[in-house]
Amino acid sequence: MPEAALTLIGAGPGDPEMITLKAIRALGSADVVLYDALVNPQLLEYAPKQAVCQFVGKRFGCHSLSQDEINELIISSAKQYGHVVRLKGGDPFVFGRAVEEIEAASRAGIRVKVVPGISSALSVPAMQMIPLTSRGVAESFWVTTGTTRSGDISGDVYLAARSTATVVILMAMSRIGAIMDIFKEAGKTNVPVAVIQNGTTDQEKILTGKVSGIAAEAEAQGVGNPAVIVIGEVVKWREQLAGIVASAQGHYIYEER
Repeated sequence: MPEAALTLIGAGPGDPEMITLKAIRALGSADVVLYDALVNPQLLEYAPKQAVCQFVGKRFGCHSLSQDEINELIISSAKQYGHVVRLKGGDPFVFGRAVEEIEAASRAGIRVKVVPGISSALSVPAMQMIPLTSRGVAESFWVTTGTTRSGDISGDVYLAARSTATVVILMAMSRIGAIMDIFKEAGKTNVPVAVIQNGTTDQEKILTGKVSGIAAEAEAQGVGNPAVIVIGEVVKWREQLAGIVASAQGHYIYEER
């Protein structure tokens, strides 16, 4: 009988090149790969050809498994086949429900490992040259979910809106209007905002504006989930840094000629 094992892997934000070498090696020894909706399918090429690859994520219009069903599938697959890789978008411990899967597997006597991934909360703004911290502008940042399991706006959003930190909100496009109202009430009407849909992928789309108008603009442009919302003065750096880089590269090319 094969040894029952589970490896939870962070697949990164969407760009298939933004996965770690450690994750690729783990995928290469998988007997079963259970992957989520935000995982780039190209990453499945790192799994052995004989590995069983099954989609278990949530996607509009498609049947999805409940978390309890996923837990049961992990256990049954590990006991039947051996090494199960649970491939999750971003990082397993950032809104990835990894704790529930680790608990279920451990109770079933399955050996568990975790391979961290690059979270979209950090990488998606970075790829757009939006720093989450910047000396003299932002000394810290919040990362929060937009809504709770019940669909209500997270209480942390209210706290974050009153801080001076950069605020990164995930899974929030369905409530973006109400969330921006919270920031308006906290006196942040003119604070810059970026909304980045499908970050780091070929389908990436970005909107920038202010708290006062970004929700209406997102609706007009048809921007929705999956998206990362960044609220804070650091958003201004996007155009400034792009200009600095373009200018410097242009000067460098000129010098080379």
